[in-house]
Amino acid sequence: MNTLHPTATPSSHAPTSGIGTLIREWRQQRRLSQMDLALDVGISTRHLSYVETGRARPGVEVLLALAERLALPLRTRNVWLLAAGYAPRYTEQPLASDQMAQIHAALDKLLHAHDPYPGVVLDGGWNVVRANSAAQRLIALLPPALREPGVNMFRASLHPEGYAAHTRNLHEWGGYLLRTLRRQVQESRDPQLRALEQEVLAYPQVAALLETPGPASGAPELLIPCEMEIGGHRLSLFTTMTAFGTPRDITLAELSIELFYPSDPATDALLHQFAAAD
Repeated sequence: MNTLHPTATPSSHAPTSGIGTLIREWRQQRRLSQMDLALDVGISTRHLSYVETGRARPGVEVLLALAERLALPLRTRNVWLLAAGYAPRYTEQPLASDQMAQIHAALDKLLHAHDPYPGVVLDGGWNVVRANSAAQRLIALLPPALREPGVNMFRASLHPEGYAAHTRNLHEWGGYLLRTLRRQVQESRDPQLRALEQEVLAYPQVAALLETPGPASGAPELLIPCEMEIGGHRLSLFTTMTAFGTPRDITLAELSIELFYPSDPATDALLHQFAAAD
């Protein structure tokens, strides 16, 4: 199974604000009132108000309860703990470390079983860190500038010299990708994802894709396929995302597995044909 070198991944950021300010900012980001958040975690509104204004220091368990209710990334929870004067709770093992050997085995088994359909493992910045043979065949279509030092799914999919040049329904697929990226930026507040969003929005024609209407009333987007034309062949693929359950390590928490499936019998047959040709 191929391991790809990712581009820059999200890094820990030293807190620049007090813990009270951080809590208030994230609470407002999640559109919760002080009363709602306090009731949900079982503390008084007055105590939460004192914490947010710096008049009280939250205990570790209260802090972690607030972080859990606000669905904070593990990386941000460590930032909160440091800002409040506590030791970080969550490790960050390198993906290539010996401690990850069993994780590698599980990922390889999953990706191998998914062949001849494309499958990749992504880090928190949506950089490809592992890919099966079917995905490698698609990655080979990218120009060197989009493959080195690593493949980023948003960059590769939206760059005019990347998959966008092969995507027949870019107005739909690209709009879906941009809304996904924007949601990730809003939920994580990660500066590297924000920089990535600004980069892809600067590509020709990409900003206009945001005008493509999304699902009405917040309904889920049901199976928007990626329709590509490659070497005179039409491929139609839909995607699923999987994450590790109950992670306590930042690296694992930020990993996701994206598996592509054929949307029609013709694509299914073509993917098997490409695999047999190799």
